[in-house]
Amino acid sequence: MEAARTDDAANDEDGGLGYRQAPHNLEAEQALLGAILVNNEAAQKVQGFLMPEHFFEPVHGRIFESVVKLMDKNQIADPVKLKPYFEHDEALADVGGAQYLVRLAASAATIINTEDYGRTIYDLAMRRALIQIGEGMVIDAYDAPVDAEATEQISEAEKQLFDLAEMGQADSGPQSFSRALKTAVENIESAYKDSDSLSGITTGLTRLNEQIGGMHPSDLVILAGRPAMGKTALATNIAFNAAKRWTDDLIAGHDMDRSKGAVVCFFSLEMSADQLAARILSDRANLHYQGADPIQSHAMRQGKLTDEQFMAISRAAMEMEDMPLFIDDTPALTIAGLRTRARRLKRQHKLGMVVVDYLQLLRGSAKSGGHENRVQEISEITRGLKGLAKELQVPVLALSQLSRQVEQRENKRPMLSDLRESGSIEQDADMVMFVFREEYYKEKDQPSTAESEQVKHKEWQTQMDQLRGKAELIVGKQRHGPVGTVHLAFKAEVTRFTDLIEDDHTSEIH
Repeated sequence: MEAARTDDAANDEDGGLGYRQAPHNLEAEQALLGAILVNNEAAQKVQGFLMPEHFFEPVHGRIFESVVKLMDKNQIADPVKLKPYFEHDEALADVGGAQYLVRLAASAATIINTEDYGRTIYDLAMRRALIQIGEGMVIDAYDAPVDAEATEQISEAEKQLFDLAEMGQADSGPQSFSRALKTAVENIESAYKDSDSLSGITTGLTRLNEQIGGMHPSDLVILAGRPAMGKTALATNIAFNAAKRWTDDLIAGHDMDRSKGAVVCFFSLEMSADQLAARILSDRANLHYQGADPIQSHAMRQGKLTDEQFMAISRAAMEMEDMPLFIDDTPALTIAGLRTRARRLKRQHKLGMVVVDYLQLLRGSAKSGGHENRVQEISEITRGLKGLAKELQVPVLALSQLSRQVEQRENKRPMLSDLRESGSIEQDADMVMFVFREEYYKEKDQPSTAESEQVKHKEWQTQMDQLRGKAELIVGKQRHGPVGTVHLAFKAEVTRFTDLIEDDHTSEIH
């Protein structure tokens, strides 16, 4: 009987229709729009979180959008100004035509309550979106194709929930050009006002920042090279520099929305978290140590340290204790698993940059082996990383191996065609950079020290002196700017890349 009474009550509330309407509050929407039409400054209280699509009544959303557009042009938005835009609007004709705008102004909420009304409208929009996601999950689970895995549906549902939590909409979908234009202008303004003239996140390397403008949100950046070139060292340096800039800006009290640093997650599929941390610690400890021999990470592992070196390590560890740098060393991680972890960090810690070391160690969803399937798997992984960069609006720096054909050429500088296993790496990447150290190859060509080879050995020694401690970072592809070569200094004993201070080694723009 109780259940029957509840059903009857529900029917009475819905006018005897017997179904539940989506959550909405038209009176709150009318009151909010009325307040904005009476005093445009009220819109500033809700502009930061309320979008036209959050209104249940589409015509209300269009009115709100028109008001914001007029305000952006420094014009007053009132019923008289808006009348020409809505005189022939069929949807508005059903509720009284352009005179509806006047009635909205008459039913205005007080300016004090504007934000409360806006929050109510936003909250109801979120609930409608949750219902939509939930219904979609149920339908997909019932009608799933035979070859579809449940984990794929979980990943998709998680993405929709993440988008809803972050952006206030379950599916970003098409956006107006005016909104995209506004974002572009804000990015340009941010770079213009920044002392470093950066539009992206700093790499900590001045020459590289000048060449690429920093690491840009939504970009997939590939850092490739042969073994022993220093890929991991450079990626670690960039990750640390970005995290340190974030910490420095936070301590200085800067506007963190404009910070050129980032909270970084380093997915280390090759090295363990403690090995990677030891590398960074070794590098930073040497800044505190004034001794002749640098502190090396292998000496730290073996405990071969002096008291002064240990004190330098302790000071560096204390300085870096609160650094926003996360390390995930889960082996054989799938691209889906990486996405899940990155989304969680974005929600919990405002993740601003992802580093993957390295791409070929990630796994896709394919179960079968073989070269053909491996190529498809790499394509899936690169697409997934690019999708993650766009979804989270963060740069993704992914390291990649190069094919052995580099070693067979006389000139061993890498090219785009050397990217290993799949052309999709080059295709999906917004930027491709190669690390190259000629010193490494020249060292292998050391002539004999025999008397007959003295001249050759002397020439070799001269060349080695010129190449020692120098590296090239070749920008082979860049969607936002020119390609070219940036010359860097490399200190192998502490695995650190720095700017090369030499007048004759400037960036070569091609």
